Amino acid sequence: MRVHLCAVGRLRAGPERDLTDDYVQRFDRTGRALGLGPLTQHEVEDRKGGGMAAEADLLDRAVPQGALLVTLDERGALMSSPQFAEKLAGWRDAGRQDLAFVIGGADGIDPGLRARADASLSFGKMVWPHMLVRVMLTEQLYRAASILAGAPYHRV
Repeated sequence: MRVHLCAVGRLRAGPERDLTDDYVQRFDRTGRALGLGPLTQHEVEDRKGGGMAAEADLLDRAVPQGALLVTLDERGALMSSPQFAEKLAGWRDAGRQDLAFVIGGADGIDPGLRARADASLSFGKMVWPHMLVRVMLTEQLYRAASILAGAPYHRV
């Protein structure tokens, strides 16, 4: 199952980019044998200042046709890492070819796009900067692959 991270904004060189790239590489290595990956990042920018609606249109175009759509949103489901791993395996085992995680911009995700999502995931009640959410998501994807592979990375 190919995984796509579709996000508003460009990650510039720096610690967030370094961490994201590291976890993407780890996920791709660990996930390959599990039928997960590769993870492709799609960055979009609303250069015309159209707000959430324009960002939603750009994100919608970045999501592959027929992909399972998961938004990252503070109103989403709270899961433990093992639960997230189980959910990821379930989507894979259901025969999904593409899984797209969508991260909105500073104002969040347009309600219309959020309503079309197959699932929504939250990293807690707090609002996180969207650049840090990329790091957190890629780390959790790697952790999920590690859990599914039986590797010692995740400790209870």
